Amino acid sequence: MHPFTKYVNPYLGKLLTSIKMDKQFVRGEGCYLFDITGDRYLDCIAAYGALPFGYNPKAIWDCINDFQLSMEPSFIQPSALEAAGNLAKLLIKIAPSGLRYVTFTNSGAEAAEAAVKLCRSATGRHGILSTIKGFHGKTLGALSATGNSSYQTVFGAPVEGFAHIQYGNADALEQELKRRKDFYAAFFIEPIQGEGGIVEPPKGYLKSVREICSKYGVRLVLDEIQTGLGRTGMMFACEDESITPDVLLIAKALGGGLIPIGACLSNEETYNEDFAMKHSSTFAGNSLACRVGLKTLELLLADNGKIMTQVLENGATLKKRLDVLMEQYPGIVKTIRGKGFMLGIEFRAGKSTFPGSLMGIMGEQELFTPAISSYLLNVEKLRVAPTLSGNDIVRIEPPLIMTLEQCHETADRVGNMLQVLSKGSTSQFLSYLVDSKNKISFSEVKQKRNLLNINDTSNDSGKFAFLVHPLNLKNYCEFDESLYDFDEIELAQLTDIFSDLAKPFVISGVDIVSECGAKAYGEFIAIPRTAEQLSELPREQALSELKYALEIAKNRGAKIVGLGAYTSVVSMGGLHLKDEGIAITSGNSYTVISAVDAINMAANNLGLDLCNSTVAIVGASGSIGKGVAVMISEKVSKIILVGNSNNAKIAKDRLLITAAEILKHIRSLVTEKRELQPGSLAERIAALETLPGDESTLDDFLKFAMAFCDENSPIQLSTSINDDLRKAEVVVCATSSTKNLLNEQNLGRGAVVCDISRPKNIDREVEFKRPDVLALDGGVIKVPGLPFFGWNFGLDDGLAYACMAETMMLALEKHYEHTSVGSSGVTIDSVLFLKNLALKHGFELTGLRSFDEPLDSKKLESIKVARENVMTCLVGSSR
Repeated sequence: MHPFTKYVNPYLGKLLTSIKMDKQFVRGEGCYLFDITGDRYLDCIAAYGALPFGYNPKAIWDCINDFQLSMEPSFIQPSALEAAGNLAKLLIKIAPSGLRYVTFTNSGAEAAEAAVKLCRSATGRHGILSTIKGFHGKTLGALSATGNSSYQTVFGAPVEGFAHIQYGNADALEQELKRRKDFYAAFFIEPIQGEGGIVEPPKGYLKSVREICSKYGVRLVLDEIQTGLGRTGMMFACEDESITPDVLLIAKALGGGLIPIGACLSNEETYNEDFAMKHSSTFAGNSLACRVGLKTLELLLADNGKIMTQVLENGATLKKRLDVLMEQYPGIVKTIRGKGFMLGIEFRAGKSTFPGSLMGIMGEQELFTPAISSYLLNVEKLRVAPTLSGNDIVRIEPPLIMTLEQCHETADRVGNMLQVLSKGSTSQFLSYLVDSKNKISFSEVKQKRNLLNINDTSNDSGKFAFLVHPLNLKNYCEFDESLYDFDEIELAQLTDIFSDLAKPFVISGVDIVSECGAKAYGEFIAIPRTAEQLSELPREQALSELKYALEIAKNRGAKIVGLGAYTSVVSMGGLHLKDEGIAITSGNSYTVISAVDAINMAANNLGLDLCNSTVAIVGASGSIGKGVAVMISEKVSKIILVGNSNNAKIAKDRLLITAAEILKHIRSLVTEKRELQPGSLAERIAALETLPGDESTLDDFLKFAMAFCDENSPIQLSTSINDDLRKAEVVVCATSSTKNLLNEQNLGRGAVVCDISRPKNIDREVEFKRPDVLALDGGVIKVPGLPFFGWNFGLDDGLAYACMAETMMLALEKHYEHTSVGSSGVTIDSVLFLKNLALKHGFELTGLRSFDEPLDSKKLESIKVARENVMTCLVGSSR
């Protein structure tokens, strides 16, 4: 771990490392940086405008060395500061006319703080008005003036007295000053918003602002910390409209790229004795910084401001080249902004630009411009940076000394990046992030279907959301097919980065219309974690991400949320989410129905007599396993309840509860005088005189189960998968494990396996090494109308997992209550309720499927033949 990450900023350090922006630069010369490997980078950030002459300018270093030799004292307050006085005199000379005094600071943020105090003391008012997305620094007062809540809230900003209005709207300013007359001391504004996204106001805006502020006695504070000192091709950007503010802020470039210094210039009407005698700073106005400031201004003014003329001309050329790229790639580049060497490229980012792609998600989550910056750094050796508030903006702010040739070089490298980006391939664009030893051969990206949300807001539609996540790395490829270009190691590297950076997001929306005419609109919200990643996260972190997704669902109008795969597991079937202000369903009740239906369908196709069959249920203490055990007990001869072998004592206690539930259910069948399947364990248990009666509690049945469930009982308890699965003709697997629990060796001859677990618990090798085994995908449902859900999760259009289907049915019914939540939430009543809803709305099992594919008649016939052969051999060997 680099010392910066270990001791300075572990959070930023980790982020920079993950997106490969953690370069260790060891040398800087002019507009170039060199890293520890010797690679050279063209720098178009210039420390956000603080490097007017690039890295290590000789003239500034000569000034510093001369200062050392002169023996001039550095910090000598209070006294008549010689260097500070001379620098102030020159600043007033070159500043807009009317400014009279200079207060020195150590940074731009400190200059903004000084301006707040100055204006309040001058006017006797405390209100400070600034603009939305404006940026004035990160100290508390400056941060309060900064119009970005994401940087304020955690620090208790804005503090009392600060407010924000729309930038570029003079009417909004006048309305606010008129509304709160005699409240505001100052209006803070940038001539061009920098961190806000390189935003230029309409022509004449600054002049109008000047007039309005004068009209209401409000001081105009012009923040030229980033735009000033030549950045836009003029000494100050406000010269463009020939206005003079009451207060002018500068910093960054004033230190020549080597020394921190800032300044707050003010007119005579604003400067006052209270401020002058009560505001001070130990290091502000120090001799070294001011000597460097004088040298900086000397260089800027040399040859009648030649360097600024070059900035104006070269910046115009660079902008023209970028405009051409915008015309060439209109689907990606939206606008080119700014002037001089303060330029911004606004990208079209999001799912509409890159449908069915991780890049589209990155665009919606403010990750796209960091990725572009990282690509340009690593591939094109060009340093650019996103802006803090302009989420789709990349800034180009090179040193003022950048040559025309370097401007063309910059445009060429941006063009190279756009050419790759235009192919729409996530794999090609982000391939630099993975450690590929072989050159990746990129496939052609197919045209994606439009994944834009339909968003049916009609009042008669039910509203739902469903939480999904990639079960494994393959699911990322199903969503973004370009990722098939990566091998498993490369894909794991990329998705690990994505998972750590991305938040839950909406994939798509779908309208559902049932067979009885009911309507529902739902959205799929993705948690960017695989099942394995979710299982390894601390529970609180996992729940935090799920709660964030629930908040998205609520804000978008959902009334019930379904939990897919591991989102149900980590939330204990929704128990930990039931107090979040929205109805929850785990979908487990209908999953039970679909599993039992799949087993019945398979048995009919294979000629398997369930009444003479043993069923083993792996994960029988979980809500789904328990539900299947109870439901199937009516039809089979024997049940083996299999629990976790890691803690046999606890597992058997939980399995006993499942056994008690089975026994209680069978008693209810007797009470209802239901006809029982001849030969089934239900028929045999119902005949027991010792079976607890109708009024018995679950505890009574539990006590009975303790004595009843021995090795000769039709209900057996096991914690040994490898020993007991071979005894079963039918195996149901419903666990929260991410491992392969079922394999070619522990399955009996001719076994029918129904694997409901997501991710699957059956080893894929079973398909090839055990042709006698029928491996069923449990819980795949045909949705009425076969709608397209807007994304590919491994099933054909209109097919959904049972947990999804349950959520849809509850929304169609507008049954906005917690359903199937927790292990006790799956009951006979809930199962029968969902079974009736499925019949009413037209949801049904989609036929037999095996290893994510429909099981065709040819494949089924080959399994039947193989199964009959092994069963014949078994009979022969027993003789």
